[in-house]
Amino acid sequence: MLSAAVEQYIALHTTVGYRFRDESVLLRLFVRYAEDRGDEVVRIQTVLEWAAKATSPGARRRRLHVVRRFAHRMSAEEVRHEVPPPDVFGPVPPRRPPVLFTPSAIGELLTAAATLGPKGSLRSRTYTTLLGLLACTGLRISEALTLRCSDLTVQGLVIRVTKFKKSRLVPLHETSRQALEKYLTARGRRVGADDALFISERGSKLRYSTVNAVFLRLARGIGLHPGAGQRGVRLHDLRHTFAVRSLEQCEGDRHDVARHMLALSTYLGHARLAHTYWYLEATPALLSDIAARSESLATGASR
Repeated sequence: MLSAAVEQYIALHTTVGYRFRDESVLLRLFVRYAEDRGDEVVRIQTVLEWAAKATSPGARRRRLHVVRRFAHRMSAEEVRHEVPPPDVFGPVPPRRPPVLFTPSAIGELLTAAATLGPKGSLRSRTYTTLLGLLACTGLRISEALTLRCSDLTVQGLVIRVTKFKKSRLVPLHETSRQALEKYLTARGRRVGADDALFISERGSKLRYSTVNAVFLRLARGIGLHPGAGQRGVRLHDLRHTFAVRSLEQCEGDRHDVARHMLALSTYLGHARLAHTYWYLEATPALLSDIAARSESLATGASR
């Protein structure tokens, strides 16, 4: 019974576009454990015993969260399913605040990337174009690394491999398009190269681990990262920065902001608007704007 229910639950999520890969693995492992104990429904004791076998607090919380969501769904149809409490293994720690790049920091990063060797290779062009694209579009690094040469169209970039399996079109500023076209011209001289847009010196698609290592080395070289083993700027912070700076440019009343947020969420490829709000950080510019609008509202209300 549990096996069939889990497979239906997984199929529902994948059908509507969720990747659901890690969740599927965990749910199937839990069901195997529960059925070995003879359980036909979700039991709190079984969930907690299984989750406790994980090797770290984060993994235990993750196991509990995944099965708890499944139990919620099942309990709506069959009351015998028990929903475990949410904080057995402690509360979820607060998210790690992103580092927001200043325009000058992005400029320094790209300047540093332009010095990458070996001399005369495509490597410096590849990294300046890739990092510049992340900064000006907010693409996920996974999306950028799976781009093909043919994905650059007259309308913009076609993002085919996305987190939620929904392709989208990302319009480009003319300067971004020109930078990509110049890179493609240089890249086109690489005979026998992979069809991936961003390639290594061997002509194969760049790997995330390689790009991340180069990014961290560049960031440390210009003082944006404190060093190995310490927390500092991440590749993903370029995406956070794009989202925040985009909102800072929004003018108008709250209805304009609401429309802007919806457009930004679509542009970033988020499945829900709440995911876009999660990306945003309070900055001096945003707080100043909020204060000014609040004062205007209070003054208007007092008349």
